[in-house]
Amino acid sequence: MRMDPHHGTKGTQGTKGDAPGFIPPHGGYHNLLSYQRARIVYDGTVKFCGRILSPRDRTFDQMLQAARSGKQNIIEASLASGTSKETELKLTNVARASLEELLEDYRDFLRVRGLEEWTRDHPYTQRLRVLVRTPHADYSTFRKGIENSDPAISANVLIGLIKVTTYLLDQQLRRLEEDFLSAGGLRERMTRARLAARAKAGG
Repeated sequence: MRMDPHHGTKGTQGTKGDAPGFIPPHGGYHNLLSYQRARIVYDGTVKFCGRILSPRDRTFDQMLQAARSGKQNIIEASLASGTSKETELKLTNVARASLEELLEDYRDFLRVRGLEEWTRDHPYTQRLRVLVRTPHADYSTFRKGIENSDPAISANVLIGLIKVTTYLLDQQLRRLEEDFLSAGGLRERMTRARLAARAKAGG
C-alpha cells in the first residue's frame, strides 16, 4: 500500500518561524503525515486491545507500548531535529522499529487464530487504499474497519495502516539522510554561520 512519498514527509518543517540562523525551523510534527497515521494506529490499537484482548495477556501491554513508541518517537525526532540530525535519524528509526514490532503482533494475532491477512488484491485492501488517500483522513475515516465486530477485519485494517506508516517513515528517513549528506548537522551549520558572520564583519 503505497503513498505519495512527497506528501507529508518533510515534516521537520517548523513552527518556530523562518528567521535565519544555524538552528533551522523544527518541531512541526503535526504536519507530518507519518505522525498523523501513527496516531491513528495508536488510537486504533488502544481500541483493538480494549475490545479484543484480555489485560492479563502479555500481548496487551506489548502492543500498546509498541504503538505508543511509534507515535511518540516521531514527535521526539521532530523536536530534536533543530539541534541534532543524528538524534532525529535515531528516533525516527526507533519509531519505525516499534511499528514493525506492532505489525508482527497483529500478524501473530491472525495466524494463531487461523485467520488470513488480506492480500494486495483483496477487495478490502483496495477499499482501504482509497480511504488512506482521503484528504485530511483521521481516526473517524477508518473507524468502521477498526471497530468492526469481526476481529479479522479490525486487525487487517490496522495492519494496512501500519504498512502505510512504515512506508512514510522509510521515505522520511531517506530524506533525512539526503539532507544530512548535503547540509550536514548542527556543527557544520554553526561553522558556516560563524564564517559568514566573520566575513560580514570584515567586509
